[in-house]
Amino acid sequence: MEKITKEELIEFEKEISELFLDKKIHVPVHLSGNNEDQLIEIFEDINEKDWVLSTHRNHYHVLLKGMPKEEFKELILSGESMHIYSEKYRILTSAIVGGILPIAVGMALAIKKKRQRRKVWVFIGDMAKETGMFHECHKYAARHELPIKFIIEDNGYSTDTPTQEVWGYQHTKSNIIRYEYERKFPHVGIGAWVSF
Repeated sequence: MEKITKEELIEFEKEISELFLDKKIHVPVHLSGNNEDQLIEIFEDINEKDWVLSTHRNHYHVLLKGMPKEEFKELILSGESMHIYSEKYRILTSAIVGGILPIAVGMALAIKKKRQRRKVWVFIGDMAKETGMFHECHKYAARHELPIKFIIEDNGYSTDTPTQEVWGYQHTKSNIIRYEYERKFPHVGIGAWVSF
């Protein structure tokens, strides 16, 4: 993969910002910033054969995965800022909050079944981390020991509202009651248990 520096990442986002303000980009763009060091460190462990799945805020991920800046800029100028797919660079992104998670888990399951030596790295924001989709996918991947890493990029905001306010953490008291019991009926219907 082509190595890219922190300064190059910052300069790329500055250029995209200017193109947007000059009305050369006609679709929404989601810029990154202040997370260059963390991402560069994470991408040290990601190799060319690994897949990277990401969100609408994907510019740094795409560049760090190896797509040349000019090639990526052309995609953005053509309206493809949030939905990127490249088999060559092994990157897939989606603007649907949490929507990339089950795809990532499915890819990791396929990799495991094919006994391939690669991983899936899936990047999500702190809002997506709070969804049921994340918890289902994370638990499934852990239980099946899938070759996947979940990276939560926590900027403290769900869109423009602090994530803690969106999810009500500071106001939450325990609202869970749990009890255990031995079930009487099967999962569906009124069938009977059969012993072998």
